[in-house]
Amino acid sequence: MSFDPATLKYNDAGLIPAIAQDATSGEVLMMAWMNAQAVAQTLATGQVTYWSRSRQAFWVKGATSGHTQTLVDFRVDCDRDCLLVTVNQEGPACHTGRRSCFYTSVQDGTEVEIMAPVPQD
Repeated sequence: MSFDPATLKYNDAGLIPAIAQDATSGEVLMMAWMNAQAVAQTLATGQVTYWSRSRQAFWVKGATSGHTQTLVDFRVDCDRDCLLVTVNQEGPACHTGRRSCFYTSVQDGTEVEIMAPVPQD
């Protein structure tokens, strides 16, 4: 059965959330948005492509930073309204320089930073 990105359930803006997970460690790296064209481009190229809501433009992860995400597996959830992309992540996934965008934890009512930026060469 062939996959048609139009069968996904996009929100009113034509977007679907995509969670990026490290294919080796299982670590959740980030969440971003895709539209049907970003889904199709990701599947065609193997380089994860998102839709930037702030720039209103396609965003190939790592195109400017070099911190690329190479697609390993592309999964659709049971409701067809969320995606999970497992990736080989090159460098940090977060624009703050951290491995993951989920670098804070709420502990006893206090937000605590649990991950430092990745040292750059």
